[in-house]
Amino acid sequence: MNQLPGAPALDFDVLIIGSGLAGLTAALLLAPGRRVAVLTKRELSDGSSGWAQGGMAAVLAEGDTLAQHISDTLIAGAGLCDPAAVRAVVEGAPEAIAWLRTLGVPFSEDTDRPGELHLTREGGHSQRRIVHATDATGAAVQKTLIKRVRGTPGITLFEHHMLVDLITDHQLHRPGNRCHGAYALDAGTGAVSTFSARHTLLATGGAGKVYLYSTNPDTATGDGIAAAWRAGCRVSNMEFIQFHPTCLYHPHAKSFLISEAVRGEGGQLLLPPEAGGTRFMPAHDERAELAPRDVVARAIDFEMKKHGLDCVYLDISHQSPAFLREHFPNILQRCAELGIDITQEPIPVVPAAHYTCGGVLSDLAGRTDASGLYAIGETACTGLHGANRLASNSLVECVVLARAAAQSIDAQDTAEAATAAAGDPAAPPPLPAWDDSRVSDADEAVVISHNWDELRRFMWDYVGIVRTNKRLERAAHRITLLQGEIQEFYARFHVSRDLLELRNLVQVADLIVRSAQNRHESRGLHFSRDYPALAAQALPTVLVPPAA
Repeated sequence: MNQLPGAPALDFDVLIIGSGLAGLTAALLLAPGRRVAVLTKRELSDGSSGWAQGGMAAVLAEGDTLAQHISDTLIAGAGLCDPAAVRAVVEGAPEAIAWLRTLGVPFSEDTDRPGELHLTREGGHSQRRIVHATDATGAAVQKTLIKRVRGTPGITLFEHHMLVDLITDHQLHRPGNRCHGAYALDAGTGAVSTFSARHTLLATGGAGKVYLYSTNPDTATGDGIAAAWRAGCRVSNMEFIQFHPTCLYHPHAKSFLISEAVRGEGGQLLLPPEAGGTRFMPAHDERAELAPRDVVARAIDFEMKKHGLDCVYLDISHQSPAFLREHFPNILQRCAELGIDITQEPIPVVPAAHYTCGGVLSDLAGRTDASGLYAIGETACTGLHGANRLASNSLVECVVLARAAAQSIDAQDTAEAATAAAGDPAAPPPLPAWDDSRVSDADEAVVISHNWDELRRFMWDYVGIVRTNKRLERAAHRITLLQGEIQEFYARFHVSRDLLELRNLVQVADLIVRSAQNRHESRGLHFSRDYPALAAQALPTVLVPPAA
């Protein structure tokens, strides 16, 4: 079923795990002159990037400045952003947009100024600086990049291939801490292949599916974060999970996001008629609906619990139907399919887990604690987002950091080539094939589905928008029990995608809870009833794996 002992590994110069904006950008930049493999556990277009509605933040308008964008990011990050990371991304954003335009991404243009990009504004931004493609920016960017990637020589695509584990010196019983590639499951055949590479990039996205309600696709199971942790890499700021304030509330709408731009264009949050039907955000923050996401999400959570509500409402019906068709065609259409006419009535919304601000600790070139291993995009924690991501900074971060990682790999390859020219280059170690000779087929898959459901429910109840010590203790206890059950299952049976995702989700849940327990304050996205005040000093939470 799997590779025979001694079977050669699939060998590449660069192994990219993940096919979102970060991964595909890196692939396009690294492909010239290299053999690049892109692994994605489902279809190329199934990651979180394609779901992003809002846009990409960049200083392009007259009157806007880099200093203002930096300031807005630092304010949203609640004192925890790394200033160097913020400056690097903000300064690189205009060039990133320009590069995407050269690839043919159809960003929306200003109808009054042909050729000029239309810029919108979102919560936390002091200026209009959001470049977008109507209300489906991520999908437009992904479609363009996927077409380019499929037509680029040197890039080999492996769809329906899921990361099992990274292969490091530790696993090979060698001194050092270098990553040499990865094991990946072919979901179609059940075989686990060995991928060898000088450079491995994790671009696997976030971990929103650890929660019961999420705006993320089913692929967002924290695979890269969990694998890097098992490989000895530190993680940082995992307690900061951004809950998007406005996910469509409807029994037939799974994870459909109502873009932040709706509030940016004047949308107002209202209580339902039975609770008075009044606007409530001005009572929570002077910025009202344009407050950062953590403020808005907590306000909605407060009002829902106060009044015993299933949802609140977002009203944009004061705008003309023509305006809504131009700016929010996908939201208008999807709501209409569900019987909601947003030109005439408000949209029912609830908060939902949306973005993982923490991740694998990496520098501004994507380098991690393991030599040869990079982490970019939502998988990584560079310090850009701090305690709360500013709207539309994440897509542009994917491009900026992918470009930086590609430049770092270029420099490393050049240095290694010079060293090789001066003498015999060190040969990469042989990688063993995946060994499943002592396991059998699972006999009770219900264990996986039951544990998956239990995990997501108690994470939502105990580790959500508002936290307490007691809730975190309960979650930690349940995670310990689940980890034991899942590890036993993993050791006895052939791996499957569901089992691997559950294993990763439980690991990520453990990292989130441990990080939350270590933060004795309320800052940004982490709000604790036991520690409601800010600490005097803003410090990141850094967890060190036992293997390190």
